[in-house]
Amino acid sequence: MNFSTARLSAERLTADHLPEVQRMHRDAIVMAHLGGVRDDAQSATYLDRNLKHWDDYGFGLWILRELGGGEPVGRAVLRHLLVEGVDEVEVGYAFYPPFWGRGLATEVATACLELGRRQLGLTTIVAVTSPDNLASQHVLEKVGLVYERDFMHEGARSSLFRTR
Repeated sequence: MNFSTARLSAERLTADHLPEVQRMHRDAIVMAHLGGVRDDAQSATYLDRNLKHWDDYGFGLWILRELGGGEPVGRAVLRHLLVEGVDEVEVGYAFYPPFWGRGLATEVATACLELGRRQLGLTTIVAVTSPDNLASQHVLEKVGLVYERDFMHEGARSSLFRTR
């Protein structure tokens, strides 16, 4: 299930994306709000978990490129996530710094939310961000999510947002 937006193409994650996952996970700036840099073994585990999600549910993580091709510019995700023992579906995104501030996160988050509602029939979608990631919180609010509460996620204090 690939999709595109006005400026981005989103391709379903495959095993061939391992070098890209590793590249993103090595980038300290990109990973600053995503749990920190990951080594190659952690990236391989991450890839395997996300490939299994695709097999189990038919949606998951996409690698993003600008329309017309080129190197990946980021990733987007729509996937199951346990939040304090409750099965939720989260929307998320990450971009390399040269692509920040251009509205691409808003664009892809909007597309993922539409896909979740229209094709998957989801009635609620969540997003998780760090409490100090104001740029991401702004994107989430722009696309219609509202702050719900802070909670502990993967050992870190996190903010939970939810569709209205």
